[in-house]
Amino acid sequence: MSAINPVGWFEIPVLDMDRACAFYAAVLGAEFEMMEMGPSLMAMFSYDHAAPGCAGALVKDPDCQPSTTGTLVYFVADNVNQPLAKVVAAGGSLVMEKTPIGEHGFIGSFIDTEGNKVAVHSMQ
Repeated sequence: MSAINPVGWFEIPVLDMDRACAFYAAVLGAEFEMMEMGPSLMAMFSYDHAAPGCAGALVKDPDCQPSTTGTLVYFVADNVNQPLAKVVAAGGSLVMEKTPIGEHGFIGSFIDTEGNKVAVHSMQ
């Protein structure tokens, strides 16, 4: 593995692409670019190749199923409370309120409209 951050891409499985895009737009202010790749419909989160971090997409595919027990994706936020405050109104449910993690900032998590457990991280 190289010396850069190890994650280069993520995919979040969805059952209903329109519902999932609306949820992430409401909670994170996300914008998407739609793309088809074989049997997969992908909504790619907007990203800047020059900025740190990785890009990813919502994916509707017959071989992908949402999960609350698999890999956990953490979205970066200015303040964890901002996206968490929007989760319930957007159709999701809170799992963990803003929680301090020492010198590493704060985290919180939620279940999206598709049944995925997702998290947010901030330094404040």
